[in-house]
Amino acid sequence: MVNGARKPIALDLFSGSGAVTLGLKQAGFSVVGAVDLNPGACKTYRANHPEVRLVEKDIRTTSPDDFSDVIPEKLDLLVICAPCQPFSSQNRHRSADDARNDLVSASVPFIERFNPSIIFLENVPGLQSSNVFGGFTQWLEAEAGYTVSKAMRIDAADLGVPQRRTRMVLIAVKGVPLDVAVDIVRQGKKTVWETISNLPEPPVGRPLDSRDQLHFARKHSPLNIQRLENIPRNGGSRHSLPPELQLACHRGKKKSSFPDTYGRMHWHEVSPTLTTGCTDITRGRFAHPEQNRAITLREAARLQTFPDNYVFNGNSAQIATQIGNAVPPTMMKVIAKSLINALKYSIT
Repeated sequence: MVNGARKPIALDLFSGSGAVTLGLKQAGFSVVGAVDLNPGACKTYRANHPEVRLVEKDIRTTSPDDFSDVIPEKLDLLVICAPCQPFSSQNRHRSADDARNDLVSASVPFIERFNPSIIFLENVPGLQSSNVFGGFTQWLEAEAGYTVSKAMRIDAADLGVPQRRTRMVLIAVKGVPLDVAVDIVRQGKKTVWETISNLPEPPVGRPLDSRDQLHFARKHSPLNIQRLENIPRNGGSRHSLPPELQLACHRGKKKSSFPDTYGRMHWHEVSPTLTTGCTDITRGRFAHPEQNRAITLREAARLQTFPDNYVFNGNSAQIATQIGNAVPPTMMKVIAKSLINALKYSIT
């Protein structure tokens, strides 16, 4: 129950580098525990959330008892943001045999043990059509006693994130009003210009001095620089390239085939969805709106709404993966505010 005595408490499963935890804390939750398997992401998590009990293990071998001493009363919120790759439309190697397919169900022991007032699940829309999703929601309603919302598709851009990022959200409640929990307040859209235009032009290569360690340009080949020079500023695409600069695999292809590869972002729009390849012009529309380079890790972090003081650990590829895999903290903050409002009306 939420009252003046304490902050509502949350447990963050599949916590990654801590973006969800950050958004929850910004909204007013006290995150007391987290679980993740990736060592690099856990190192980043600990650097930013040292007060949280982080268990660095496979959730399938993690016991809820690991958190029994930090959840002395009823758990207010359980967050389930399982890896989305098995259900992502961008994964061309999806398989029914992927061991990650049933990770959502690994949260069941935590639900049974702590009986949270609210369960929040976030993933790619593809999860909704899986057998995993149907079985889990049926269990929540029929056996665990939760009232479950319809699966909601939410674009992060509608919640104040300067990025187009459509996600599937499910909210289940017990003892709190569902209509309040799902009453997520839309925000004004924020553009790429508002987010990264005030950053200085970055050096090429990671700086060795005290300058921003995430704000540096990748070293592009002379051929890719030439390609970028021929792509119009502010939203241009590879379709403007003369034939001699087109990749052999792109020649003769329809414009709808990988249209964002080598594309530039547009200053006055939101960015495209950031992926783990968000600083690679060959992986999507990740070229700077006007400079002949890919966006930097700092620019990617800002577009994901990480504050500049958020500490990332790892090499460039590892940090790009942590940024690309994250739930934008601002997105989580906006949603979490509606969850806190629902907890104020707790009848338990």
